[in-house]
Amino acid sequence: MGDSSFYLIGFVILVVILIACIAVLIRNYMKLIARNDALMESVDNLCKLNDKLRMDRHDYLNHLQIVYGLMELEEYDEMNSYLRKVYKELLKTGKAVKTSKPAINALLAAKMAEAEAQGIEFQVDVKSDLKKLAIEDWELCKVLSNLIDNAMKALEDSTGEEKKLRVQITETPERYIFSVDDNGPKIPEDIRDNIFKRGFSTKKGEGHGMGLAIVSEILGKNSGDIELSSDDEETVFTVSFGKGE
Repeated sequence: MGDSSFYLIGFVILVVILIACIAVLIRNYMKLIARNDALMESVDNLCKLNDKLRMDRHDYLNHLQIVYGLMELEEYDEMNSYLRKVYKELLKTGKAVKTSKPAINALLAAKMAEAEAQGIEFQVDVKSDLKKLAIEDWELCKVLSNLIDNAMKALEDSTGEEKKLRVQITETPERYIFSVDDNGPKIPEDIRDNIFKRGFSTKKGEGHGMGLAIVSEILGKNSGDIELSSDDEETVFTVSFGKGE
């Protein structure tokens, strides 16, 4: 083998190594972009939650003045009715701000406000503080955000008078369990195997068909599981992750 052939082989090997390094750098760069976007969204949600809590504090002082005035006027029936409404609103925020993860709390509060703006009754049932969560907070936010957005999109097609969406967070000794259910249209059985594929969507237009694929990718990276049940009454997506040390 001549020197020229030796140098040519060396050059080809060098090019292959450079291409492989560039591919790794690009992949890592894309991961950093995705993480940065998720972190920025979490910061935005935290700011919104902080603003909401500050406004709530101001509102509750006003509520106390009104309740005191009704009590002074001995309008007890009206006072009880007013207190029930205030308590209902307080309970919504209290349920959302309940885990040990500020980013998750902020996400739930933001999605609750978004859903209510669309006329959707949003319920949150948190029975875990998520202290031993193994998955990164920002990745869990992406999972929950996409599942909730998917449920809200499904409710856009609902013909029912009441549109309901519920998020439940529970745990077992080994795993954390998150379920998102809505009373929108039933998901046909013949498309259930495809809804987690990138680009698949029953809706036309740019931006559809990505949410559940993102969920599936994050689950695959973090040894998570997902289950789907759907009938004429409700559709439920349930995901679970193992606990850390």
